[in-house]
Amino acid sequence: MTAAESGARVIILEAAPKPMRGGNSRHTRNFRCMHSGPLGPLVESYTEEEYLADLLKVTGGKTDESMARMVIRASEGCLPWMEEHGVRFQPSLSGTLSLARTNAFFLGGGKSLVNAYYRTAAGLGVEARYDAKVSHLELSDNRVERVDFEQGGQTQSINPKCVVVASGGFQADIDWLARAWGPAARNFLIRGTPYNRGEVLADLLDQGVEQIGDPTQCHAVAIDGRAPQYDGGIVTRLDCVPFSIVVNKDAERFYDEGEDVWPKRYAIWGRLVADQPDQIGYSIIDSKSFELFMPSVFPPIKADSIEELANKLGLPSEKLRTTVDAFNAACGDASGFHPTELDGVATSALSPAKTNWAQPIDTPPYYGYSLKTGVTFTYLGLKVDERAQCSIGNQPIANLWAAGETMAGSILGQGYLAGFGMTIGTVMGRIAGKEAVAHAN
Repeated sequence: MTAAESGARVIILEAAPKPMRGGNSRHTRNFRCMHSGPLGPLVESYTEEEYLADLLKVTGGKTDESMARMVIRASEGCLPWMEEHGVRFQPSLSGTLSLARTNAFFLGGGKSLVNAYYRTAAGLGVEARYDAKVSHLELSDNRVERVDFEQGGQTQSINPKCVVVASGGFQADIDWLARAWGPAARNFLIRGTPYNRGEVLADLLDQGVEQIGDPTQCHAVAIDGRAPQYDGGIVTRLDCVPFSIVVNKDAERFYDEGEDVWPKRYAIWGRLVADQPDQIGYSIIDSKSFELFMPSVFPPIKADSIEELANKLGLPSEKLRTTVDAFNAACGDASGFHPTELDGVATSALSPAKTNWAQPIDTPPYYGYSLKTGVTFTYLGLKVDERAQCSIGNQPIANLWAAGETMAGSILGQGYLAGFGMTIGTVMGRIAGKEAVAHAN
């Protein structure tokens, strides 16, 4: 859209069929936005320093601070720009998300966002070709000379003045995941589109384009173990963890479920579950907590006793009883319990501790969910500069830019902050379009 508004002729080569266009954006529901005061659906303010501190906390400092600050500052202008391009917003969802000040929610979610963008793009003369899988970008004399793609059973080519790569990570290629992670990756589920298989990424890396990011780092969350292999989307995410105890298949707890508010910690749970035997975990709650979180698309397993719940989940019943009893005994005064903020209601003399929202699990009926690692996108990608331009060595490639998940590793070294992927995609996409059309002109 940015390039087309400056007069460029733009063609989108979309590997997916039309109903599944837009990559993982179809599954998003918000983006994280800096603002100096109330802005659209956002309340109060969210400063650059607060935003950066939140990012540094979840990444453990593994981020390019200069790039991060640039994206954060640019995010404030994204919300009105999105509205100008057909996107509508709604008030923040409540509960464990705690995002009314930081994240703007799309009315109708990511599917509506994608549809709005495509309507606007079509009005600007942008041509979208579906089922058009790019197989090769021919690099010669430090520029892209040709783009090959397969459509309708035929290999076709175009010779563009400029190319913006926005083709995501490699997470839908399970073999590639297994090469990076080992055999455990074959038990992972892919939350997003099955079309992000990394073909363009691999093609460019094989030709010496600068890469960035660890192939084992990714945005991975704990999702319902009953989710499909691909494309389950955000509705399979489980937000019950802060109010539960999470155990592995041996009915043993392995991490602090109440470490921080959920948007700052939900993205560590995919990796935590990946480290457990058979890459599976189980979230156990009681009836006191059942209305405190957004439910999964699948109903929980329900039982009148801990032992019955263990049997239904395939867990050792005596061991789960022992784990629950030990947790309950370590819980103290829960009068300060507050589900939407850090409340300091913690266990004592328990390892691992639960440092917030530690209420005994003692009120039937009891509920359980199986948890598996759900990968959203991988962080191995194309290294870009602040102009979104790719390079070979220290030499920028004259007509190649990248945006979105395929370059997110330029900013994200590890961890994830809710809504930040959409922020990166929006900011860097606008920059890439602006720079590409300037080169073309």
